[in-house]
Amino acid sequence: MGLIDFKHFVNELATVSGQAILPFFRTTIAAEDKSRGGAFDPVTEADRASEAAMRQLIKRTFPTHGIIGEEFGSEGTDAEYVWVLDPIDGTRAFIAGLPTWGTLIGLSRNGQPVFGMMHQPFTGERFFGDEGGATYQGHGGERKLMTRRCASLKDAVISTTSPKLFAGEELRAYDRVESVARLARYGCDCYAYCMLAAGHIDLVVESGLKPYDIVALIPIIEGAGGIVTAWDGGSAAEGGRIVAAGDRRVHAAAVELLSR
Repeated sequence: MGLIDFKHFVNELATVSGQAILPFFRTTIAAEDKSRGGAFDPVTEADRASEAAMRQLIKRTFPTHGIIGEEFGSEGTDAEYVWVLDPIDGTRAFIAGLPTWGTLIGLSRNGQPVFGMMHQPFTGERFFGDEGGATYQGHGGERKLMTRRCASLKDAVISTTSPKLFAGEELRAYDRVESVARLARYGCDCYAYCMLAAGHIDLVVESGLKPYDIVALIPIIEGAGGIVTAWDGGSAAEGGRIVAAGDRRVHAAAVELLSR
């Protein structure tokens, strides 16, 4: 089955997950802390309802496919096709009533990310990408996503979820990059990567990511002409320390500073 056959299904997943989430947004929903004493790591009933709805649809439609999800774990990860789900990437923003969160729906084939969507149901936006390119659907209709050219790090807009999520040498490495960049913005989670694909942000640097935080975003960024790797230049598919850029020159400059 070719990737073209999955596009309609991914849109179905986005629709059912959005229907599960939106009744909870900007309500007095309670959040549990999954951190066990570390940095606050919230989860809500909206997260669980969204992932449960997507898992049910995947299992009914593609029973031989594997699933990796943030809330309900992994199953069938040795399958040819594995869905990688983050029902609400940016739960901190969600519980604060801010719209800088989204549902991440990724599809890997033999361990390689091949299709990804970020759906923001409150704003009605969908960003998706595959080997054929990347597309935006939302205000103003549908358009092709393209990263922008940025020749130098000193001209770049950089984003990270929060510098406080770095520590020790990782924080010093991040500070080396941010100190050169023109502008830094925080707290955008998956939205920052989509703004990179859309040509508004030039660089995203993060650490401590899980596969469900990044797999869906890789095809979007690459389809728009950008690059996303680990800090050492390796694959980003397993998460960890991630650097994404719209222009390879900015990516190279950031990797050099991060590796010092």
